[in-house]
Amino acid sequence: MDASGGLGTAQGDGRGRAGGRTGSGGEDPAGSRPGIVGLPATEIAALVRAGELTAVEVVRAHLDHIEAVDARIGAFRVVRREAALAEAAAVDASLTRFALPLAGVPVAVKDNIAVSGEVCTDGSPARPAVPETHDHEVVRRLRKAGAVVVGISRAPELCLYAATDGPGTVTRNPWDTALSPAGSSGGSAAAVASGSVPLAHGNDGMGSLRLPAAACGLVTLKPGIGVVPGGIGADDWSNMAVNGALATTVADLAVAHAVLAGEQPGPSADPGRPLRIAVSTRSPVPGLGGDAPVRAAVDAVVAQLRAAGHTVVPRTPPITPAAAFGAVVRWMAGAEDDAEFLGIPRAELQPRSRTHARIGRAVRRLGLVRPRTQARFRERMTRFFDDVDLLVTPVTTGPPLPARPWHERSFLANISANARWAPWTAAWNLAGIPAAVLPAGTRPGGLPVPVQLVGPPGAEGLLLWVAGELEARQPWRRYAPVFDPTGPSTTGTTSSGTSPSGTT
Repeated sequence: MDASGGLGTAQGDGRGRAGGRTGSGGEDPAGSRPGIVGLPATEIAALVRAGELTAVEVVRAHLDHIEAVDARIGAFRVVRREAALAEAAAVDASLTRFALPLAGVPVAVKDNIAVSGEVCTDGSPARPAVPETHDHEVVRRLRKAGAVVVGISRAPELCLYAATDGPGTVTRNPWDTALSPAGSSGGSAAAVASGSVPLAHGNDGMGSLRLPAAACGLVTLKPGIGVVPGGIGADDWSNMAVNGALATTVADLAVAHAVLAGEQPGPSADPGRPLRIAVSTRSPVPGLGGDAPVRAAVDAVVAQLRAAGHTVVPRTPPITPAAAFGAVVRWMAGAEDDAEFLGIPRAELQPRSRTHARIGRAVRRLGLVRPRTQARFRERMTRFFDDVDLLVTPVTTGPPLPARPWHERSFLANISANARWAPWTAAWNLAGIPAAVLPAGTRPGGLPVPVQLVGPPGAEGLLLWVAGELEARQPWRRYAPVFDPTGPSTTGTTSSGTSPSGTT
């Protein structure tokens, strides 16, 4: 969509209900009922279940907000206005509305899984434009829980990269529109951080949920392998990629995770004892490390954990060069596997992706994707947690990458930028174990700084519990202030003076 307009998101107290103010006069940008945009998903669902709001009111308010702000962000490839309003009306009419955990909650779905009736591009204009005939299982579960899909969020081609852009589009970070929201779930993260939706779907094969959450000040959980249905491309990047959600609160994330995992939503289980938690800031990539704000964020989390009564000990996980190589070759092979699976002619891929797929073909031909590498690494990482409950690490080395047309740059330029910025995420995909990301500090100027929590197989509930404990002790701002009407970005341009539909 190419609507433009002026207003920002509702800002809350950092944790719970947002105030009703979304504009200088307290009204939503397009005249919708004030106070809806910016509410947490759990509160929206409670109000819809109680009959205090209708799903149609909620969805219309968010669609109006998208129309007002998305021209400056470029989070959405498709906005489903008519379809979403019809689906919201169906939620209101449902006899089971009173039991739906996500009743009336607007969500975005990343452009790499099927939404019935919509074209799925996997970020590639070269993919045949054939509408999907059914919902992916993840979408089916969201809808069964009462969520309404308001749009399809943007992703880079084949979901391979740590910035979200493509021909004619550069998706921008709501916290600073000169920066990328990261990738590959960058459109989903930008949608949540701008208040366009309270929850969004994404997936993570090398960090593609955690990096956008890191860039946009959100909370996310990469589940362990097999916890949430996969079905991402050809083979989930050889069992590295998983589906998950992006949110602004841990409570919202916990409900979304339960829905996606087919579990009954409820409070995360208190372990009932102090935890023993490892911390490591050593990068798996030699020569890289976090900058001062990254180190300060880790220190702040360690201090909060100790203040809560937990024991924190320095301990670096044994991520070997062989394990790092195992993750990289799966990423390379994934490009070729997915292009073949999706029927994308290689000659029509972007140059960087063509090279990526060509290397992936060679990887497959040489037999470099070896199941035993993954199995051995998972076993080694599981043993790491024999005497610690969780691990704290940084997520990125510094601020997000610039918002620019990375698809016009070379394969080498893309992968080197990705590797320098994000060395702490891919290992946990190879191991197939859960990892969460949450805001833990800010840079000068307010840009969020994240940390990562990693756990052994089955630790999703514990990760959510600890994330909630940290949220209560160290609350974060839920939405990007860049769209505050009193701020600098109310002129219809980004901070770099360009539209997200153009290039820099």
